[in-house]
Amino acid sequence: MSASTAAAILLIAVPVAFNAAFALLASRFDYPDILRRPTDEVLARFRQGGSGLLLLWWGFALTAVLLAPLAVLLSQSLDGADPALLAVATTAGVLAAVVQFLGLIRWPFLVPYLARVAAEPDAGPARREAVDVVFQSLNRYLGVAVGEHLGYGLTGAWSVLAGAAITGSTSVPVWLGVTGILIGGLLMLCSLEFVGRFEPSGWKLAAKLTPPAYIAWSLWLIATGAALVV
Repeated sequence: MSASTAAAILLIAVPVAFNAAFALLASRFDYPDILRRPTDEVLARFRQGGSGLLLLWWGFALTAVLLAPLAVLLSQSLDGADPALLAVATTAGVLAAVVQFLGLIRWPFLVPYLARVAAEPDAGPARREAVDVVFQSLNRYLGVAVGEHLGYGLTGAWSVLAGAAITGSTSVPVWLGVTGILIGGLLMLCSLEFVGRFEPSGWKLAAKLTPPAYIAWSLWLIATGAALVV
């Protein structure tokens, strides 16, 4: 199998898998809206989900990992593009995969422990308060800072760099490169949702732009994959 064929498969499969897992989490766990609810309610819903919800979170985290080989293979498939630009784009794509995975992997491995501790018969107010502090702190650190801020920012940076490489390549139409640059810039803007004065409650504009930005990003990946095999 050639690099371009493998890249095309991942460009189409990864966004489909990502959006399918996200949709299932939204229907079964009310994600991401449930994160705005009290910790005890979130953990209770998590326990109710059982092993099926655990596996769903695990699968969702793995879709982030697949961005790494996707970025590598796309760079190998863009004939005529600037090698230095491709190297930087590949690095950004791999880093984006790493930070998004680190942000998501807490759900199938760390959150189950907190959910069990909170439900123990002898769990008093002090223990529940400790669970609340740990859960919310990790949401801020792994979820907001690592997964969203760095994840959105690096994914956007990779999209901009990959788009720029596409405009100098003969493998994919130039308009897809321009589209990638625009969508990547939007994702980088969305990464600023909790930066600076917006830290306490978030920047509402960025929050509203993030869902359509990721839908547009998914469609761009699929279109780029299709272009590679045409």
